[in-house]
Amino acid sequence: MASSSPLTGVILVDCAKANATEGLAIATQRCGYGDDTAKFQVALRDACNEMNVTPRDLADLVDDELGQWKPEPGIEVAPDTMDEL
Repeated sequence: MASSSPLTGVILVDCAKANATEGLAIATQRCGYGDDTAKFQVALRDACNEMNVTPRDLADLVDDELGQWKPEPGIEVAPDTMDEL
């Protein structure tokens, strides 16, 4: 759903991240910037700078490992039975 007014700050970054896989034009529109991709990119860059995040482009906001979480190697420490809790 497109925002009725241009988003800013953390909300803009969250919206851009959520729509990054759809492409620049769609993300621009859904974040409330209509067809003005230049203004969207400037606002997104400013919002990222405020958060000390430095993506090179919109694709950098996409989490490549989404759904691919793997536990760190180690040992499991647990009681042998439920009675030993």
